[in-house]
Amino acid sequence: MDKVLISDLRVQGIIGINPEERTNPQEILINLTVFTNMEKAGASDKIIDCVNYSTLSKKVAALAREAHRFTVEALAGDIARLCLTQNGVNGVRVRVEKPGAVRYALSVGVEIERGQVE
Repeated sequence: MDKVLISDLRVQGIIGINPEERTNPQEILINLTVFTNMEKAGASDKIIDCVNYSTLSKKVAALAREAHRFTVEALAGDIARLCLTQNGVNGVRVRVEKPGAVRYALSVGVEIERGQVE
């Protein structure tokens, strides 16, 4: 399966359970691996046949800014569902991290993988 990679998408959003996390936006780091078939796009060289990673990145960033989720697990699920609604997307791997959330760790987060229901 072919892949579109979106790496280190940085978004400011409300995420977490502590009172300060509910009022102060913090950095959320998002990585996506979007599974698709690029055969037609490779042959045609037309954007209409591609998964438009610019449009997808904007949609994911907007979702992360507006979701106000308590957990990274929930936000990852929201992002996966959004990706799976895009034309040409057969599956997605979503990684959501909160940089600096845990002392002595660069970041903490989750990674999920979802596919289209047959």
